[in-house]
Amino acid sequence: MVFEFLSEGPKGKIPKLIKFSETNLKDLYNLAFGDIDLVTGDINDMAVSDNKDSEMVLATVVATVFAFTDKYPDCMVYATGSTKARTRLYRMGITKYIKEIQKDFEIYGFQNDVWHPFEKEAHYEAFLAKRKKH
Repeated sequence: MVFEFLSEGPKGKIPKLIKFSETNLKDLYNLAFGDIDLVTGDINDMAVSDNKDSEMVLATVVATVFAFTDKYPDCMVYATGSTKARTRLYRMGITKYIKEIQKDFEIYGFQNDVWHPFEKEAHYEAFLAKRKKH
């Protein structure tokens, strides 16, 4: 449910945290992600570390989604950015790797109070991933 890793770049090693938390809906988990607040030990999802390794960081987040859904294959993972800019960044990352992602996951985007199958050009407020059964 919790993964820690280091972002490594020009600003040094920055500790990151990913948490999968239960929601009030059965089999739906929220993915929270960000820098580790060194005072509280919790996620600071508003921090801007700009360590020039965003592709590697997002790849690590994706790897944890694989690990989580390996263990809990019937669960869905919900994610949204802490800001509109971050949600846009996540959409761009999904778009860039959509063909690879869709081999293993069904991906949906939330727009106008409705979940839609993910489309590259659409603007979404949140995302949902469900592991495909092979």
